Amino acid sequence: MEVLGWDGALSSRDFYVAARAFADNWKEFNSPFPPWNWVPSPHLSQLQQQRGYLSLERICLLGSSKEDVNEENHTEEEEGSEPVDNATLVETSSPQVYYHDFHIVYSDSYRVPVLYFRSYYIDGQPLALEEIEKDLPACSSKVLLESKWTFITQEEHPYLKRPWYKLHPCGTNGWMKLLFLGDNSLPKNGVAAEQYLVSWLSVVGQVVGIRIPFEMLNNHKSCN
Repeated sequence: MEVLGWDGALSSRDFYVAARAFADNWKEFNSPFPPWNWVPSPHLSQLQQQRGYLSLERICLLGSSKEDVNEENHTEEEEGSEPVDNATLVETSSPQVYYHDFHIVYSDSYRVPVLYFRSYYIDGQPLALEEIEKDLPACSSKVLLESKWTFITQEEHPYLKRPWYKLHPCGTNGWMKLLFLGDNSLPKNGVAAEQYLVSWLSVVGQVVGIRIPFEMLNNHKSCN
């Protein structure tokens, strides 16, 4: 895909390639933490397994201060506690334990990835959006307030057929093209599908507190 003539969107085939590469790289550069897994659509045959989504589930986040945690400052896991993903930052004002599920799903209509998410208590009771917003990183409210490219909405998950929250993909292709055009470390004569999700989540993840490991970002650029 040539950047200058590219509209910033992604084909479903390229999304599959990007998703599998992203999951492999995440395991390589963020191995101590929960993996992103490719979940094939249960409604398709073995020959159609390119349809599906990336899943990062049951991320257990306990109460912490509403300050960014540097990736170099990895919090040691307490004995008997759930693994805490340093790539995700959510502040809680109580000792209540929350779980968070994140899915990256391809949108056929927008031709871009979309981040779906849900949050729930340990007993499975879902958190309302107002509760989720209280536990987002401090920068999230600012991003949502100032951004013209996304907002949180609730819609039926395209594969699970249940209500999930999502970051609306309007404008994604436009800012993705600008992102690649403005990054001098990326070649302007082509965009590899594998680069797409790393760059996309490095921006979208800010809203919900998901961070891309520095090593993964550096590797993504050094491969160009």
